[in-house]
Amino acid sequence: MACRRQQESTGHMSLRGTALRLAVSTASRRLPAHVRFPLQRDGVDPVRRLDEARAHGDVVRLTRLLGTRVWLVTGYDVARAVLADSDSFANDVRQLIGRQDRAPAERIGGLGMTDPPDHERLRRVLTPYFTRRRLADLQADIDRVVADALDDMAAHGPEVDLVERFGFAVPFGVICDLLGMPEVDRLDFRQRGAARFDLRDGTARIFDTAAGTRQFLIDLVASERRDPHLPDGLLARMVAEHGPDFDDVELGGLADGVFLGGYETSASMLSLGTWVLLQHPTAWKTLQRGEPAEVEQVVEELLRFVCPVQIAFPRVARRDLVVGEQAVRAGDVVVVSLTGAERDPARRVDAAWFDPNTATAGTLAFGHGLHRCVGAELARMELRTALVGLAQRFPDLSLACDPADLRFTELAIVHGVEALPVRLG
Repeated sequence: MACRRQQESTGHMSLRGTALRLAVSTASRRLPAHVRFPLQRDGVDPVRRLDEARAHGDVVRLTRLLGTRVWLVTGYDVARAVLADSDSFANDVRQLIGRQDRAPAERIGGLGMTDPPDHERLRRVLTPYFTRRRLADLQADIDRVVADALDDMAAHGPEVDLVERFGFAVPFGVICDLLGMPEVDRLDFRQRGAARFDLRDGTARIFDTAAGTRQFLIDLVASERRDPHLPDGLLARMVAEHGPDFDDVELGGLADGVFLGGYETSASMLSLGTWVLLQHPTAWKTLQRGEPAEVEQVVEELLRFVCPVQIAFPRVARRDLVVGEQAVRAGDVVVVSLTGAERDPARRVDAAWFDPNTATAGTLAFGHGLHRCVGAELARMELRTALVGLAQRFPDLSLACDPADLRFTELAIVHGVEALPVRLG
């Protein structure tokens, strides 16, 4: 077993409070360089320091802050076990770092930072909208959004920034359609979504930016409750079907989670995925053929290899237990490196290389267990449709700059590339 319970520990709630505050502080700009490596990359590859940490075991102590230990998990099997173990680990940080005494939009919440039973109560609202039948109904909308983005690229060619014209345009259009976002509000909505994962300036900017987006959605929910007017979509349906049981902050927070999970991460995945594909012409030709089984292999391997979400939400140990081979105490923070887990050579000897022919199921790119991304299958649909459409429309697509000039995010929870100039061919 990757996680073994040792003994009950009294006073763990106070330890947990300290630990969670410290976990958030680790994202600070002032964090020493030697503990920033889980949030850094070398292009799309992990930095050398992550591999060096793995050499010391699947679980290593990342740092110690005011007596609280922060552990880093890099091994795939241990990562999967930790993510699935909601009995031993807590995710709820709302009362501790969410500034609950401030305005509702400034509070931390959503599915990623809630524990049972509140987590199940909230997740039940969203799950019906992400069934296979509901998702199948979205395929025509995804096709249209992708076609519009490809037309826009052609109109602005022969050289364009793929990040702006495609990487962001496709997932933003899809998520706005899913939510039922009015056209008049979309530009403002997009601007508010920037900088949600960028840690270069510390955590304060993230909280402030997140508060702006959440308040925007909370206001939309409140307006829809008073006077139904939104286009048919997730926002309108949540208010109509769950309005009596959930307040505006809860429904707005859920909508914000859908936006966050379906926009920024997919945008990074499309842009970084295209960059990888341009270096692997065989996989690019596979997408041009469009055979479903082959396309699925390419997409699954891209999810593993790129894995733009670098770390999972921090877990806090509820009790003393053994994680991997390390004794973890109640209140310790455990951070799972998704990047590290996906590149674990113990799971796959060629893990450092991109090879769709050896793609395996079980990616952790969407998380695992109770907190696995509710929109994972929608993201897969989007990636398959967008990448096939791009490869077929522009089969001779190529990079329009020196690869050394590409600028990737320096310190971020969601890794990305700032711009990707391409020549349409």
